[in-house]
Amino acid sequence: MRWPVHPAVSKVWRLCAVPLFFLAVTPGVEGAPQAASNVPSSDTLQALEQRIDHLTSALNALSAEVKRSHQETQELREELDAARAQLAVLAKAEQPGKLPAGSGTVSAGEPKPDAQTEDPQVTAGLNKVEESQELLQAKVNDQYQTKVESASKYRVKLSGIALLNIFGNHGAVDTVDLPNIARARGPLDSTGSVGATVRQSMLGLEVFGPELEGAKTRGELQADFFGGFPGTVNGTTTGLVRLRTAKMSIVWNRTSIVAGQDALFFSPLSPTSLASLADPALSYSGNLWTWTPQVRVEHRVPVTEGSDLVVTAGVLDSLTGELPVGLYYRQPQAGERSGQPAYAARIAWSARAWKQPLSFGAGSYYARQDWGRGRKVDAWAATAAWQVPLGRLFGFSGEFYRGRALGGLGAAEGRSVLFSGPLALTSPSVRGLNTAGGWTQLKFSPTEKLEFNTAFGEDVPYASDFSRFTVSTSYVASQVSRNQSGFVNVIYHLRSNLLLSAEYRKLWTSERYETQNQADIINLSVGVLF
Repeated sequence: MRWPVHPAVSKVWRLCAVPLFFLAVTPGVEGAPQAASNVPSSDTLQALEQRIDHLTSALNALSAEVKRSHQETQELREELDAARAQLAVLAKAEQPGKLPAGSGTVSAGEPKPDAQTEDPQVTAGLNKVEESQELLQAKVNDQYQTKVESASKYRVKLSGIALLNIFGNHGAVDTVDLPNIARARGPLDSTGSVGATVRQSMLGLEVFGPELEGAKTRGELQADFFGGFPGTVNGTTTGLVRLRTAKMSIVWNRTSIVAGQDALFFSPLSPTSLASLADPALSYSGNLWTWTPQVRVEHRVPVTEGSDLVVTAGVLDSLTGELPVGLYYRQPQAGERSGQPAYAARIAWSARAWKQPLSFGAGSYYARQDWGRGRKVDAWAATAAWQVPLGRLFGFSGEFYRGRALGGLGAAEGRSVLFSGPLALTSPSVRGLNTAGGWTQLKFSPTEKLEFNTAFGEDVPYASDFSRFTVSTSYVASQVSRNQSGFVNVIYHLRSNLLLSAEYRKLWTSERYETQNQADIINLSVGVLF
């Protein structure tokens, strides 16, 4: 019977046979014919030393070859063990009702396969299966998420929402897909309208920059498609891209500096609604919101464990709500013609209760406006905001403001002043429009995926300011004297990134010397976060 010889043993035998045969046939050593003289000559000793050196080199090479062969054998045995363990896991996965317990490694209680039963064909097949699985997994991971690469090589995060709003309006409104004002019904107006829009979908980019003097740097940009309509057929379905916010932040442990276009930091809250993303909910009915270029500094002072006092101050572009003079060239507004920016500050105390935010804050705002021919108006505002958790399921929040000439911040239907005639003349007078408003919201969250919201807000310009101007002038005859809005909605997170919402909203708008106009709005929303 012929026993199988391991390849490594065969290689060792071949390497040993050559020097043994050479030693046997070499003259001048034991086993070879003796020379005529018993005293070896110098030539014989030199030849013997050369042969010894040659044998020593051969033995060293043989030892290295044996060691390498042993290492290769050990590596092959380990690869075979891993392959058989992977095969065992796959076999278990194919059995009904069972799932693989690991990712291809042998568990502690599972016996190792016998290395003496290795089959080269099986090993090669298992290696191909393993390589195919790794390639397929890499392709799946690549398709699941593609990283955003920036030219600066800093980490970039893409976010946003694809949002479909289906709406039905009963009554005349300022804009059908995002109503804020109820209008008087015209002779050609119907009793209502039905439609859909995706213009409120948003895109966001966030880049995380390098550290600067111990501070983290970051940039953010947000845009939507609420920038108007192109003059084409069905242009109402192809909204133009609109810049919302763009800001740069430098953040230390307790202090931060923010520069760019952002929300009003002295009026930071807004009600919760998927029907109003392009403009925050209750805009022009109690919610100051305009995104404004600004530079602000915020400092956080710990008060107690879990609560902080936050102080913020900054300068802003002094906006007045005036329409642009042209489509391409920008002219200064009355606030910018004053030669100085607007100033604002806010102080707030914040903590957490029942895992919900608890905060109270107060803010102030001042700006000088120049309406030409020496007609100056001082705009100002005082604001208050609160967030109060009512147990674990309810939350109460809201804001209030009182001020003058705040049309550029979203008050008084965007109107800052009243004037009695054309501003190009010297005789007409200009007066800052005083106004007050605010909103409140009650939130009920029975689960993490489900929430109910109801809110009400109003904006009330002062009637005493209107009374200073006669009805005969068209400049003040048809202006909103009170705008109220209320809604109730439900928002459901079907998945972590899939949102469903239904909302009912009511508008009450009163114009000077006109009856109150009303409108009812129903909105169904489907959004996908990314």
